Amino acid sequence: MGMFKKKIKVSNSTDSQQFFEEEFWVDTGALYSFVPEDYLERIKVVPVAKRNLIPADGRQDTRLLGFCNFQIESLEGNIPCPVIFGPKNSLFLLGATALENFGVDVDPVQKKLKPILSVIGGFLGSNNKLG
Repeated sequence: MGMFKKKIKVSNSTDSQQFFEEEFWVDTGALYSFVPEDYLERIKVVPVAKRNLIPADGRQDTRLLGFCNFQIESLEGNIPCPVIFGPKNSLFLLGATALENFGVDVDPVQKKLKPILSVIGGFLGSNNKLG
């Protein structure tokens, strides 16, 4: 799969004046987005939970989880996304949860994000009446 980066503005969910911009690797194999903890601390993101993770090297780790607003270059919206507090100097990763929040899929050949249609509720969410 072709790896590529996207520029993202990451801001504090309650204070949009607290933000940074960085190039993130698009990583569909990661459930959550991953941001070095010192960047999140700098914009005063508060952890709300912990998550048990298995990084690419196979070991187990427990990291803090918080929420930030993301603005992804060439996409519309300033959308809340869960983020993992990564170790200092770790990679910036854009994970599957953020991609779903923005309603996009990855085109690895053209190295871009493309809009997808969202399914809401299937049959039970439609206007069809049962029995």
